[in-house]
Amino acid sequence: MKYAVVECGGKQYKAVEGATIQVDRMQVEAGEKVTIDSVLMVVDEEAVSVGKPTVKGAKVEATCLGEVKGKKIVVFKYRPKKRYRVKTGHRQKYTRLEINTIEME
Repeated sequence: MKYAVVECGGKQYKAVEGATIQVDRMQVEAGEKVTIDSVLMVVDEEAVSVGKPTVKGAKVEATCLGEVKGKKIVVFKYRPKKRYRVKTGHRQKYTRLEINTIEME
């Protein structure tokens, strides 16, 4: 099984060919091709390439499937004996990417 560890938006993701990953929102349209150049590690069967900090010549090609929303987080602020109650929520937006190929030169 061939996979890579990529960095996107300051976070690390395991990218497997044919699988989908959710990364923080990117400014791309659905159906657009995305190239991720910051590949930290590539594993191809038994050959392991670890970068310092990235693997030279490695890149991951992906297709954007669109945006999705994460689950809702409820934020509740409360001060006892002061009649202070504030309830807000947040839903993070993610971009769903389908990994097409993992290339090494």
